[in-house]
Amino acid sequence: MTAPVRFRFAEFVVSPRQRLLLRNGQPVPLIPKYFDLLVLLIGRRRDAVSKHAIFAEVWSDVIVSDGALSQAIRTLRRTLGDDSRDPRFIRTVSRHGYQFVFPDVAEESDDDRIAQAVKPPRPDVAAVASIDPLVDRLVITAAEGGAARAEARDLAEQLHVLGTADALAHLAARPHHAPALAIMRDARWNVPGAGDVPLLTDPHAFGIVLALVRLRLADVGQTVARRWAGGAAAGAVGGAVAGACGGIALYLSPTSSARPEVALALAAIGALAGGFGAAGVAAGLAAAEVLARSRRGLALVACGGISGGVVAAIAELVLAALLEGLFGLHLPSGGIVAFAIDGLVIGAAVGGGYGLATSQPPGGGLAAPVGGRRLAAALIVGACCAVAAALLALAGRPLIGGLVHDIARSSRESQLVLAPLGRLIGEPGFGPITRAILGAFEGWAFGSSVAWGLTRRPRTLSELSAENH
Repeated sequence: MTAPVRFRFAEFVVSPRQRLLLRNGQPVPLIPKYFDLLVLLIGRRRDAVSKHAIFAEVWSDVIVSDGALSQAIRTLRRTLGDDSRDPRFIRTVSRHGYQFVFPDVAEESDDDRIAQAVKPPRPDVAAVASIDPLVDRLVITAAEGGAARAEARDLAEQLHVLGTADALAHLAARPHHAPALAIMRDARWNVPGAGDVPLLTDPHAFGIVLALVRLRLADVGQTVARRWAGGAAAGAVGGAVAGACGGIALYLSPTSSARPEVALALAAIGALAGGFGAAGVAAGLAAAEVLARSRRGLALVACGGISGGVVAAIAELVLAALLEGLFGLHLPSGGIVAFAIDGLVIGAAVGGGYGLATSQPPGGGLAAPVGGRRLAAALIVGACCAVAAALLALAGRPLIGGLVHDIARSSRESQLVLAPLGRLIGEPGFGPITRAILGAFEGWAFGSSVAWGLTRRPRTLSELSAENH
């Protein structure tokens, strides 16, 4: 078994086992992902490490943008006192990645604790005095946006290191400080020990929130779009599979007169309903995950519920108009409000399950569990949605299968009446137990498929470029 090692270079010591970065014996704080990145670069210092490899090893369970990697490198350089124009430690390899280039790195046994002369930090008068020019520069660069955003993030991180409260006090006195305060709020996640950055107590709270929304969407807008598309597509597939399974069960029921084509019909209905519903719920969850980092669980439940309710209300309007206009039938749904409440419950259940199954990545980004963790997340979300759907069914609010049954019963299309499914479990017809079981199955299929699609890890531009080379 290989003994653990630590790395010593210049005035620094890096201990992967103790997860410590020391400078002249003093601990230097780094968020976990940035520390992992530093260890990776040092450990593979003989090679130029590609962005694809960095994403795969450091951010294997998180989706982040190329900008997040660039910010991590800038923070490491600032921590090490490095200069990108004349690098002493980390070199940028154009169109490829990064390399740790300090030539004299000693590897030592890391079996014992590193001797540290840990002393309480002394107030640095010069550092406190430097807050004013940093704040002035932050206000200017934050307002410029675009390419200046990277510099603004660096300035915000430096201000957090000098003292969040002092920086905010200076910033509040500057006019037009909303974009700068939004960047301070976003950057605090990248600085260990950074203080809170309240938004709602500021007189310009609305402008700050809008600036923060634009900032976060600008970083991961394309990723969110792909994530939403994955959730919607998976919901359509899950709905089709659930509908096909229901159709096969109906066809095989001893008392059913349904033909084999009924499985195809129910699969098509399930795909439409699942895809439409998943598009709305996935959009709400993706937005919540990007925009809300302090109250992630609550935001997932709220946004999932609201988006589910809106989509269900739209579906009720469209379906009612189609049935009445084409067939002269009235939709037995209880009205748009009842439909919206159904969608709210299901969407909130998906959001709650997703919040339980995945955690907020500590260094930012979107959760993307892999392997067994991804499967477990899908099963947890499916279970939460199944419980919610079963309770709705018991309360007389069925999902798609029950709605199809009610519509078929009020028309002359007897093949889609689902009473034979009830007889399979001993009920005389499509009773409450059958409705609950069917609802639970539909809810599980919907929730698990949305979660599976939402956690799909899309390939970044860097990864695609690496594959092409």
